[in-house]
Amino acid sequence: MLSAPQQQSVGATALGGIQAAGRILRNNPPAAFGLALALVYVFVAIAGPWVAPHPYDEFAVGEPLAAPSLDHPFGTDEFGRDVLSRVLYGGRISLRVGALVVIVAGGIGITVGMMSGFYGGWIDEFAMRITDVFLAFPDLVMALVVATALGTSIESAIIGIAIVRWTSYARLMRSSVLAQKGKDYMLAGRALGAHPVRLIWRHILPNSYAPVLVQATLDFGLAILLAAGLSFIGAGAQPPLPEWGALVSGGRQYVQAAWWIPIFPGLAIFGAVLAFNLLGDALRDALDPRLRHLLQEARR
Repeated sequence: MLSAPQQQSVGATALGGIQAAGRILRNNPPAAFGLALALVYVFVAIAGPWVAPHPYDEFAVGEPLAAPSLDHPFGTDEFGRDVLSRVLYGGRISLRVGALVVIVAGGIGITVGMMSGFYGGWIDEFAMRITDVFLAFPDLVMALVVATALGTSIESAIIGIAIVRWTSYARLMRSSVLAQKGKDYMLAGRALGAHPVRLIWRHILPNSYAPVLVQATLDFGLAILLAAGLSFIGAGAQPPLPEWGALVSGGRQYVQAAWWIPIFPGLAIFGAVLAFNLLGDALRDALDPRLRHLLQEARR
């Protein structure tokens, strides 16, 4: 139970963080644009099926390979399906991939990094060598191997991407734990006989979440990009599922006759990655007091 002064301190810290975030958004137009664009993508993921003019798998809603028009703003594909509807439906799939990858990879990486940094010794050595093995392979290659071994599907792609992305969280959390472990409040907690679980959950994690949160935001866009890459080469989502990478892959053979089929899903991927990268940069500025101070000094 926190005392009144502690509660006031926590409240002041949260209020200060919100105010700092507001100042950064006002003074950093790219950050504000990234946040607005990310909110648009979240809205599309939630409301896409209801705002789409047609079901994503409905055939012959228009003429096959019809160019963009008022009836079909993104045109139609080779089966007469509305491309706009398929892109909107695909937003829900792609953002679900990003969310699940961040949750799974973050959960594994945070746990490994936390145990590695806190206990040290052979646990640290073993965990970091395993991490080095995973880092030795390119992300897309490792994800492709895992997804193909599990069977080509969007679920396999999620597992494959999560397996290759947990290493970033493990190293970040380990570094944060090592930085916090030698501080006075940790030494005092150990001297008072506090349980390691209490020290980790009540003291280390609240002081180590900032870099992990920034990494999670950046990984959200990267997961969408990797999933699109896997679907493009046939190791991810399978037709008729309208995942953005699969839409680009299916439309590449019509790129000269019907450029709109691969271009609009490709632009959706580009916008999502850009939005979450800009949002990650804004979070880094808001959560890192030293960097925020340097930016303020640079603007003077």
